[in-house]
Amino acid sequence: MFWAINGLALAQDYDLLLRGGRVADGTGNPAVFADVAVKDGRIAVVGRVTGTVKREVDVKGLIIAPGFIDVHTHAEGIEDQPLAENFLRMGVTTLVLGNCGGSRLNLGEYFKQLEATNISPNVCSLIGHNTVRRQAMGGSFMRPPTEAELTQMKGLVEQAMQDGAVGLATGLIYLPGTFAKTEEIAALAKVAGTHGGIYASHMRSEGESVFKALDELFRIAREAGIRGHISHIKLAGKSYWGQTGKFIAAIEQARAGGLDITQDQYVYPASSTGLSQLIPDEAREGGAEQFRARLGDPAKHAEIVSRMKAALHKQGRDDYAYAVIASYSKDKSLNGLNVVEATKKKRGGDSLDEQVELILDVERNGGASAVFHGMSEDDLRVFAQHPNTMFASDSGVRKFGEGVPHPRGYGNNARVLGEYVREVKLLRLEDAVRRMSSLPATTFQLKDRGLVREGAWADLVVFDPAKVADRATFKEPHQYAVGFKLVVVNGVVVVEDDRHLGTRPGRVIRLNRQ
Repeated sequence: MFWAINGLALAQDYDLLLRGGRVADGTGNPAVFADVAVKDGRIAVVGRVTGTVKREVDVKGLIIAPGFIDVHTHAEGIEDQPLAENFLRMGVTTLVLGNCGGSRLNLGEYFKQLEATNISPNVCSLIGHNTVRRQAMGGSFMRPPTEAELTQMKGLVEQAMQDGAVGLATGLIYLPGTFAKTEEIAALAKVAGTHGGIYASHMRSEGESVFKALDELFRIAREAGIRGHISHIKLAGKSYWGQTGKFIAAIEQARAGGLDITQDQYVYPASSTGLSQLIPDEAREGGAEQFRARLGDPAKHAEIVSRMKAALHKQGRDDYAYAVIASYSKDKSLNGLNVVEATKKKRGGDSLDEQVELILDVERNGGASAVFHGMSEDDLRVFAQHPNTMFASDSGVRKFGEGVPHPRGYGNNARVLGEYVREVKLLRLEDAVRRMSSLPATTFQLKDRGLVREGAWADLVVFDPAKVADRATFKEPHQYAVGFKLVVVNGVVVVEDDRHLGTRPGRVIRLNRQ
């Protein structure tokens, strides 16, 4: 396809040529000035290029990098929003689905559906432990599985791995996984490990019992013979801030002992999940009908309230002002209000008892998502400096203007480049790029992705290092990132000058069959 004379690549009929940019190739090595030529969906040349080309773009003064890989998304609804604009417009070209224990059960069929739909980014998926547990155990979860149920769960994981899942994911604060014993998870992780998959976990605790939770992840990785990955690493709750050194030391000790442990992180001091997480798991076990029945029993209702207050006080809090309702379909007027504000609006008073009752009412009426302001920026920055920390959004595909979601879904990767690289100089640009490209690709075994090198898939992002920025805020999250000249997926331009072109060149990536 090309030949070189004195270091000059001579080519014919390249599809796309990026001329004169500075290439941060994803390895972490210093960026170099080079042209990048693309042909048939792959990178053909990195160097000086001459010859004929269908389209040439002058990118002088800009960075050419591998497309970013978001290893922690909840983008299972991408078939309904195939442009995935919030991701592409912050440079993300590949999404890992199936995190926190929740995935599609039949990944083989789902992958075929996505291929028939045509989507803008590439996607791959983990198989969710909560998904297979729910399928096998028939709604009764506050117990270990029977031998037959565990066998069925193993079979479901095996099928998913054969269909191309990249590993197993747990969400051990969520139903029904919260009731699973370590032995059950290790048995399923071992199935994924035999196929070369990874074990990614939203651990049982990210606050009070975080080190016990970390030990459990290490144990599962060791017993299953599998690589372990910590989802959205954090210390949640003011009482637990400042223990980052101890946390990182535990990871390093596990790695020194022979385990392959990595982690991902979003770069905002707030998390986001269901408001239901403020309610004890046992109160919600068995579904909505049983939850309502428990609330109708005065003694059980009182016990639930007492446990909620105790958990709140254990975090060093006196109220729920740190929890902001993001999306509540029953009453959208509460979206964007914290629980104290919403309680006053809805119930007329804002005492702690009234706040608890509002939370219970919301769950009675279908539940809501929420943003929880419970993390330290100082802790975030310590975790961000660790060389094995990837940057991932923990976001789904956003419907522009709907609800008041966490801003990470619009700005996470751009915030790394604008805030942590340019403004506070916490990271070198080349290292930040590595943590969003080759490190995720290597960790999740996405072949020929994550590097600007000849022969790799042409997933590329071109951005202005002086202008790239996240604009989304907690108050006004529906704002796209800026500073992206081009975002290219499999050789096709998807975003140009911060505008999505509507193209859909994404592919499904299957483990061991890429």
